[in-house]
Amino acid sequence: MALIAPPALAQDEGPIADPLPDPAVSRHGLVLEEFATLPKSESVPPPTDARLKRWARINYLGELPDHSHRLYVPDLNGKLYLLDRKGRSREYLDVGTAMGPDFWSHKGLGSGFGFVAFHPRFARNGIFYTVHTEARDALTTKPVDLAAPTTTRIHSVITEWTADNPRANTFSGTRREVMRLGFQDTYHDIQEINFNPNPRPWDKDYGLLYVAVGDGAAGVGGTVPQDLTAPQGKILRIDPLGHNGPGGKWGIPASNPFAGQQGRLGEIFAYGMRDPHRFSWDTGGRHQMFIGHIGEHRIESVYDAKAGDNFGWSNREGPFAYRKADNPTCGVFPLPADDAKNGYTYPVAAFDHNPPPDKPCSDSGNALIGGFVYRGWQVPALYGKYIYSEGVSGRIFYSDVREMRRGGPLATVHQLQVFDAGGAPTSMQALAGDKRVDLRFGTDRAGELYVLSKANGRIWKVSDAK
Repeated sequence: MALIAPPALAQDEGPIADPLPDPAVSRHGLVLEEFATLPKSESVPPPTDARLKRWARINYLGELPDHSHRLYVPDLNGKLYLLDRKGRSREYLDVGTAMGPDFWSHKGLGSGFGFVAFHPRFARNGIFYTVHTEARDALTTKPVDLAAPTTTRIHSVITEWTADNPRANTFSGTRREVMRLGFQDTYHDIQEINFNPNPRPWDKDYGLLYVAVGDGAAGVGGTVPQDLTAPQGKILRIDPLGHNGPGGKWGIPASNPFAGQQGRLGEIFAYGMRDPHRFSWDTGGRHQMFIGHIGEHRIESVYDAKAGDNFGWSNREGPFAYRKADNPTCGVFPLPADDAKNGYTYPVAAFDHNPPPDKPCSDSGNALIGGFVYRGWQVPALYGKYIYSEGVSGRIFYSDVREMRRGGPLATVHQLQVFDAGGAPTSMQALAGDKRVDLRFGTDRAGELYVLSKANGRIWKVSDAK
């Protein structure tokens, strides 16, 4: 199938009615084998937003870097679980309880215990990092480390934990606060923290922590994502064991694009983002870093990210112009003829969505959930394909990495079918038992792929493709 051409350049055209073609429905699909069901959990106090009333707000699966074959799963409601190879789970750490009454999980889709990242040397040093949300007294008693809005509604906090015994299945040890950031609203805070799995111990990127920071809803009507003095709307890269950052709590890598520059945050790796919800690295090929980016009203994007990139928000939404004012349709527009002067980096894959015609600026209920380039061995048909999804409906997509080229036309988006373990056609909505799937992805160190649903707290392993 032909690749999607970039939007035509124009100066004064109106909004684009249908910016991108629908995903191509593939003849092939994923066979999902049920692997685990996580314990039921609830936010405290109980949420009023129905979207937070889930069986368990599980949002990732990974494998500890210690050759123990233990998997880990964080639940936004506060707990970190370890799973064995048979899918049996046990509680490793209750982050919510450890953080006390300022822990915030009942308002904001990404609020709570958002993510966990284990240091590459975890087997030796026992160190891992979490990010969680705080509010209440924290807003007035705990100062933030970097620039924050005048009115702050939540904090995102990165914590370093050191386990007394890295081999233990229940945490015991110490912790210290690494970074605290403030946001003007209860969504688009710190989304993911993680380490690049590709570098060797002697490489510059080894042990550096990447931090995906949303714009805190400040970008839609302002310029914060383009402001290089503010952390919001950026990917940060820090040395969590270094000391040349503010207060000596982290280090600023000399390899960062703005390190040492006056009036710019040295922690910034890339910028111009609304909600860089998930990122991952291809463990084969060219080791590209892919960011799954949730758009404002029309465009969901995947970027191939490199140091210093500016993805354009909120002047751009995906590969189109975005206008903050005088835009009652909340649509996107063709790029100006002189766009090259801006130096923006555009997506390598994207799809659009359409809000109700009578409410063009309403939430359409679509969100791109970034996944992984499949480099496992159990499902050869997926090899070299970037697997991602529209997380609300649970539609699963892939794009061929060979087509995902910076500066080129957008790669084709293929929608995969879904089959149960017996090979019968089904859907993620049927497997999750809910129209709102809240789908997330995970992967083990062998590169095998997992699919998670908050709706019923279940995890499936991709066992085949047909």
